[in-house]
Amino acid sequence: MMVRHITPAGLLRGLLVLCALIWAETAARAESVVAGLSQNEVSITANFNGSSILIFGAVERYAPLPVGGDPLEVIITVEGPDHPVTVRRMDRQYGIWMNTEEVQIDAAPTFYAVTTTAPFTDIVSDTEDLRHRISIPRAIRAVDTATANQRDFTQAVIRIRTHEGLYQLLEGAVTLRNQTLFDTSIRLPSNLVEGDYTARIFLTRSREVVASYESHIAVRKVGLERMLYNLAYEQPVIYGLLSIVIAVIAGWMASAVFRYIRAG
Repeated sequence: MMVRHITPAGLLRGLLVLCALIWAETAARAESVVAGLSQNEVSITANFNGSSILIFGAVERYAPLPVGGDPLEVIITVEGPDHPVTVRRMDRQYGIWMNTEEVQIDAAPTFYAVTTTAPFTDIVSDTEDLRHRISIPRAIRAVDTATANQRDFTQAVIRIRTHEGLYQLLEGAVTLRNQTLFDTSIRLPSNLVEGDYTARIFLTRSREVVASYESHIAVRKVGLERMLYNLAYEQPVIYGLLSIVIAVIAGWMASAVFRYIRAG
């Protein structure tokens, strides 16, 4: 059995390596996010007309702020569930408008909001945006590459959903106080899709992401909306028959009212 003797020089090298590893780990987690949401659940009722979510938090530091370095910036996103989308281009041919081209987008968020402390491109690099899928175009994935004009179709989805309030880019909407406390408010429109939503917070310096945080928001239909939704998707035959019965009763009642008015 061999006994290896550790020399003072070897011990010193080992201590230096250990100190370097501890320093690297501390530097890697020099800043982290502690955050909260004003609500973690959103209920969609028959008279639901939208809601607002306040996202707030603080930066927890394990080392002093760098002197003379770039300031801290904050990006906050809220993303709805992904659904496939078929985008069609209409063109006038033979005197009529018809669909001439289409692209299948495999995964586009039904809702996506981005809020920042400053202009987006000033606080995060394109590489970091690609890595973390922060911007709205990066959140739309798996576009059919067989179409040369795929970028145009992606922009069409963004343009339509921005007009509907489903895609939002709010630059400068995050308030950052003393490089530590931050908050923002994001408006959820009335045409939300039910599902699990994800809120993400990114801290950036020199356009690089230095820390991130993630939380979840449950958006659910309740009451009559929940019952009708379940009936339509779980019992479509009963839902269809019930719709016909309601339409017949409504038509008969309207006819009876008109006959009564004319008789009077």
